[in-house]
Formats: sequence, structure tokens, C-alpha cells
Amino acid sequence: MNARVQPVAAAEAKAAPFATHEVRNQARPATGFNAFDDDRALSALIARTVPWARDKLSALGAQAGSEAVQDAARLANEYEPKLVTHDRYGNRNDWVEFHPAWHQLMALAFQSEVHGLAWSTHEPHGHLARAALSYLWNQIENGVGCPTGMAYAAIAGFSGKPQFSLWRERTLAADYDPRRLPIEAKRAAVIGYAMTEKQGGSDLRETQTTARFVERGAHGEIYAITGHKWFFSVPVADGFYTLARTQSGVSCLFVPRLLPDGSANRIHIQRLKDKCGNRSNASSEIEYHDTWSILVGEEGRGIAEILSHAHLTRLDFAVGSAGLMRQALSLALNHAQTRTAFGKPMAELPMQRNVLADLALESEAAMLGAFRVARATDGLQTSDHERLLARVATPVVKFWNCQRAPAFTYECLQVHGGNGFIMENAMARLYREAPLNSIWEGTSNMMCMDVLRAMQRDANCRDAFVDELRASSGLNAVYDRSTDDLADRLRARYPDDGHARALVTRMAHALQAAEMLRHGDAAAADLFVQSRLGADGMHVFGALPSSEGLGEIVARASVIRH
Repeated sequence: MNARVQPVAAAEAKAAPFATHEVRNQARPATGFNAFDDDRALSALIARTVPWARDKLSALGAQAGSEAVQDAARLANEYEPKLVTHDRYGNRNDWVEFHPAWHQLMALAFQSEVHGLAWSTHEPHGHLARAALSYLWNQIENGVGCPTGMAYAAIAGFSGKPQFSLWRERTLAADYDPRRLPIEAKRAAVIGYAMTEKQGGSDLRETQTTARFVERGAHGEIYAITGHKWFFSVPVADGFYTLARTQSGVSCLFVPRLLPDGSANRIHIQRLKDKCGNRSNASSEIEYHDTWSILVGEEGRGIAEILSHAHLTRLDFAVGSAGLMRQALSLALNHAQTRTAFGKPMAELPMQRNVLADLALESEAAMLGAFRVARATDGLQTSDHERLLARVATPVVKFWNCQRAPAFTYECLQVHGGNGFIMENAMARLYREAPLNSIWEGTSNMMCMDVLRAMQRDANCRDAFVDELRASSGLNAVYDRSTDDLADRLRARYPDDGHARALVTRMAHALQAAEMLRHGDAAAADLFVQSRLGADGMHVFGALPSSEGLGEIVARASVIRH
């Protein structure tokens, strides 16, 4: 018997050198759709509230579903920022180089007015329209959401301060100008914030960086800053809000990247952070050495000044987490609807359908809750109810959306199986990104403490929140009983803040339920209330009661049509 292996014919080997199997049953690419037009819940809400913004939102929605733009997001995260401390001659440079995809995305975001529509429009509910743009942007690339969100808050910070009128004008521009030039020579500006120090973290009272008064001149009151900042995002921005300790206490100062004469200000980048996620966005550690700066507001009132901006950045993180969840949901739905398992599309398997429907409810509720805060922000100057509601609802929604995003993306990743854990899959990037917003602008514990502090200092905040919930009374019996119970809990006196997370979670669920009952599909809203406020509520996704309507919930949430 001849045991020798017979050689493969040369022609056959040349035609298929490694033809071991046929690649099939793969999910379709999650592109070729409009993230606004094809999102039924979002487009219906906008039609009722800010119809004038539809064209802007549709244009950005088309970009969110574009293969080219999604590939730019991939490239911006794969080819990370590079620190260049010195030029080739040995001169101090303190600059960061980015992949062209980053600049492409920055231009798209700023030209789409993701940062500034709330301030540039004369139409009603500008903050809501701008929140919708940010929601769509966070379905493209989250790192760019940092500079757009900071610009959004910075524009408000410049308002009413004549010495910053040019900075406000350049920051508000629907343009992007990455050139390293003085503000007078720029078409548009990017603004950053630099607060955190090694020893203080979120406790800004522990600021040890100092600033000494230099002179009072044409640019305002000038101070020289010496110290450090431990988290300093977008270090190539044109200017930064920062904190330093002056004779009167912690003060807010503004630091231009370049001095009025065009020379570099003394901002020394020590290194870039090697972060778990948000890889496209450069975050750094810096030191100030007699750095030129302009006082913002009153000396010694720096923390109050910064907190006046924080409402807007916290709102943007709540919106951003909702947008990230929406992108994760779109990816999970696309995968489950176009890949088969056990003889049928994954989305039709009963357990998987339950998970997808639950995720769809969570995503819609997160969007509606964040947009309710945006509508309250539109009424800050005109309505006591909206002002009081915004004061307490902003940290409530920021806490819950940012807290929920990691668990949400984890479930969406599971829909993909092992493929979702591979970095070339966008799902893996979202999974790494999801925890960050809960840290920026105050951790979950800080948000809960802020909710309690707001209601303790002004009982009208508590009453405004309860009044907001009462406006949806009569739409669902479970909701009505839950609202009565929550109102009693809010009036109770507790010995400490150890109960805060449980209380604020109830508040978040109640506010989301109220919005679902007002704006959502009736059957979906009832299921949300039953599963979040009813006796069967659970902490795990996929525990909805069996219902013939689960498939319709999944279909309604699908933006990619198959």
C-alpha cells in the first residue's frame, strides 16, 4: 500500500492556495442609513418640538450612517494622538499631532454646529435642537464630543464679559481652524477646561496651583499661574478655563494657548494619558510656569464660576451617553437581524428578542430623559418651574444615563459574541468608551450628592420635580402609585446620604417613565413602566414579561432596514 501523500496539482494549488472554507452568515455592515430620519422615536419627537431643526439633523444623521465617516472614526482611534514636546532643533514645542481623520471629524462636527447651535439660532428651544445634534454626533465618534461639549459650555461662559467678546465670536463660528495662530488671526476657536489636580481629584477646593496678580490692562486683569493640572484634555485648544489659588481664594482664569504677540504661552505638556477608551482625544498632564492668564469673574469665586458652566457640560454628558447607547443598540440590532443562529435570525430567538426589546426601551428612555433636561435648559431664564427642574433633573439624568451606559454596551457586545470583543469591531470601541462620561464632570456619587444638596437647600426643587411627574398622572396606574411613593420618599428625612443612589435611581426611572408616557409608543411606555417601576422590575436586561409586542418594539427601534 502506497502511504505517500499525493501532491496537489500545481494549477489547483495556484487557484486556491488556502481555500479551507466559505465565509458566510456574517452580519451586514452597519452603514447606509440615516441616524435621524430612520430613528422613529427621535424624528417624531423633533417634529413635535423643534421642526425647524429637521434639515440640520437629517444632514448629520446621514453622516452618522455613512461608511466613510464611520471609517474616519475607526482611524482616529486606531492612529492615536502623538505628543511632540520639542521641534527638530531642540526648541520646546508642546504640541500634539493627530491623524487626518481626527481633523476631518472635528471639521464635520463644528461645521454641523454640534457645539454652538443653542447660541446661534433665533428659533425656540435651541438647547434641545443642539442636544439632538450632540446625540447624533455621539453615534459617530465620542472623542470629538469632548471639544464640542467644552465649546458649548465655554460660549456661555464668555457671554456678558466684554474682554472675551472675540473669543466668544470665534468659538461660536460654524468652522474649524486647527492652525496654531493668535485668536485674532483664527477663523474659529477650540476651547478646553483644565481643573483637576493630583491631590484633589473632583474636590476643586484642594486646588494648589497658584496665581499672582500682574497688571490690569486692555485684556482685563492679568495673572501669572504656576502649578499643574492632572487631566487636561485637548491640549492644543486655543484657550482654556482653569483654576488657581489667588489671595482671595480659588479663582477662575482663562489661559490663551498663544500670547497676544503670537509667542507660545508657558503651558508645558508633560505626557499624554494612556486611557482605556476615548483614544482619539488627547488628554494630558501639564505644568504652568508663570503662565499668562486673564481673570474670569470675581477673584476667589472660581468654583462658582466653573459650576455655572457645569450644568451645560453635565447635560451634554447625559446626552452623549444616550447617543452612545443608541449607536450600540443600532449595531446590536443590525447584527442580530442579519446573522442566523439555530435556523433563524438571531433577533427572532425568544430570549434574544427580549434582550433587544429591553435595550430598545432603555435607549429611548435615556434619550427622552436627556432631552427633557435640554428643554428645561431652554426655559432657565423664563420659567421658575423649568429652572428648578433643571437644577435637580440635570444631575439625576447625568447620573443615570452615564451609570447605565456600561451595562448597556456590555449587553450589546454580548449580542455580537466574540466578534464584539475585537477592536476592529466598533462595538469594542463603544464598550471601552462607555464608562468615561460617568467620571467627567462629577462621578456618580457626586451627582447623587448634588441632587440631595439641591433639594435640601431649596425645597422648591423637590416640589418642581414632583410636579413634573404629576403632569403624567392618569396615564398608567403603576406609574401613579410609584409617583406617590417617590413623593413620600423625597419628603422623608434621612440620617446621611447613604441612601442617595437608590433614591436618585428611582427619580431617574420616574422621569424617564413620565417622558415615555408622554412621547413614546403607548404599548412600549406601559412595558417600560411595568419593568422599571412595577413589582417585576429587575436589574438585568432581558427580563421583560413575555409579550407579542416585543417584536414590534425591536422593529420600531431599528434604523437599518433589511
